[in-house]
Amino acid sequence: MDDICSGAGDDGRVVRDLLEHLGDKWTLLVVGMLEDGPIRYSELKNRVPGISQRMLTLTLKKLERDGLVRRESFAEIPPRVEYDLTPLGHTLLPPALAFATWARGSSAEILARRAEFDARVTR
Repeated sequence: MDDICSGAGDDGRVVRDLLEHLGDKWTLLVVGMLEDGPIRYSELKNRVPGISQRMLTLTLKKLERDGLVRRESFAEIPPRVEYDLTPLGHTLLPPALAFATWARGSSAEILARRAEFDARVTR
């Protein structure tokens, strides 16, 4: 693990950079919603609970810049824009879904541990 995190002489910059991009509040949720293929922006916004239009736009631009998401515009009236995972984006699905599964399965225990810790610290 130490070799992976520290990298080959880059002091872990690669891992930190990608964690910063992928570990935010919305990115993995958006990636997960794109698992089944192209989806329109409005439908994607409806499927990601609690995300604002601004945050969805920023998240999609970030993912597009990283080469994980492809954006396609259609010259229609009204305009239609769809987003889809690239082949590289599809490689992110297994670890993202594994993390989501772990988070859902561990959340009750983590919340209980937080409550125990907070009770101990605030005494």
